[in-house]
Amino acid sequence: MAETEAVTTHDSTVEAWTQALAESKGSPGGGAGTGVMLAIAASLTSMVAGYTEPGEEQRKELADVHARACTLRRTALELADGDAAASEAFGAAFRLEPGPQRDDAIRQASVNAAQASAVLGDHAVKAIEDLGWLAANGNPALIADVVVAFGALRAAVTGARTNVSFDLATLRSAGATLEEIRDGQPVLWATVQQLNSAVERIDELTASVDHRAAPTDTDAVQDAV
Repeated sequence: MAETEAVTTHDSTVEAWTQALAESKGSPGGGAGTGVMLAIAASLTSMVAGYTEPGEEQRKELADVHARACTLRRTALELADGDAAASEAFGAAFRLEPGPQRDDAIRQASVNAAQASAVLGDHAVKAIEDLGWLAANGNPALIADVVVAFGALRAAVTGARTNVSFDLATLRSAGATLEEIRDGQPVLWATVQQLNSAVERIDELTASVDHRAAPTDTDAVQDAV
């Protein structure tokens, strides 16, 4: 693959995009992969919603869940491609010669990268309760797909949380301490804990339905005896 060839989620096959991800280039990288995981979660949410026959009192709520999932799938892929561009700027900053210009570039690239991951994480958090609604009200024959979607959503939230934290910590390369980073970027700093809480919520929802999705699990079988 040519060094200058741009690989995006919109213009590539899964084979071509994952091949680009496998190369030692960093763009696309883990942040872009996080966006794709969010798109997978949204796609599965949309699929389960489409297979669900609602009662009259649930019709509007199901339609809203379905519409949000369709929008999120597209948004997540756009964010994945945007993260790939941010990764290039991040790498370019570190390739500069040591000095004030490099420090400034690192600071800007680090904050920009953290903000991009925070936006992706915010979208992922907003998708949790929709998937939880489907776990309780969706087509029961597709509960395994709901749990797979939870897994993809968890990967997206965890990825966003890790990238925000790592990118913030990278500001130390420009001379800042962790205390200075916390005081200078309070919103992004708080985002890390918010995403940690979101992971806990996903785990809670997954645990509540896993016995339905994986009834042959050893513990489930022992509980049934």
